Amino acid sequence: MINLDNVKFNEQGLVPAIVQDEKTGTVLMLAYMNKEALEKTVETGFTWFYSRSRSRLWQKGETSGHVQKVVEIYYDCDGDTLLVKAEQTGAACHEGTLSCFSRILGETEQQGEKLFDEKAVYGGSVATVLQDLYGVIMDRKAHPQEGSYTNYLFEKGQDKILKKVGEEAAETIIASKNNSKEEILYEMADLWYHCLVLLANHNITPSELQAELFKRRK
Repeated sequence: MINLDNVKFNEQGLVPAIVQDEKTGTVLMLAYMNKEALEKTVETGFTWFYSRSRSRLWQKGETSGHVQKVVEIYYDCDGDTLLVKAEQTGAACHEGTLSCFSRILGETEQQGEKLFDEKAVYGGSVATVLQDLYGVIMDRKAHPQEGSYTNYLFEKGQDKILKKVGEEAAETIIASKNNSKEEILYEMADLWYHCLVLLANHNITPSELQAELFKRRK
């Protein structure tokens, strides 16, 4: 058993835990652990927290499947804050976004919609956008919504998803042959979206794809 003596729990027996995507560095969420939650996190290799509102332990992803596989756990110089580096499956936020920190202080947000801005707290890189969209797709998979095109694809199954990937690839080729920037962007966005649905169908994360792509930097 790992010695937890260096971790300082507050008067309520809790310590804040920041969770960070191990590959991208994106700050995913902040939650609290008591000693038992930290012990279960270390023991199982997946994040566990203590819910202050429900007064009980909970595992991240216990209902959604969006679990966090722990890579490393750090504590700060005072020992009163934890940093958990983890591999995130799906969305970290219950709203379907990759990170809980998806709003910029001082900027407005349309009712019922999440606005994406390239200046967002977590960077706005292509990898982040893909992770964010993947999180929404995984949320639809776990919590189907009536009228959702994503759910329609999952309901029809792998053959339908593969057919759409093929169709969008062909349309991207045609757009390129037409030398139309607008068409290329539109059709390639469709292609990438359907590729993310295909990844989600196999429970493969964009982070795994990113790691594979890194191998090809020659």
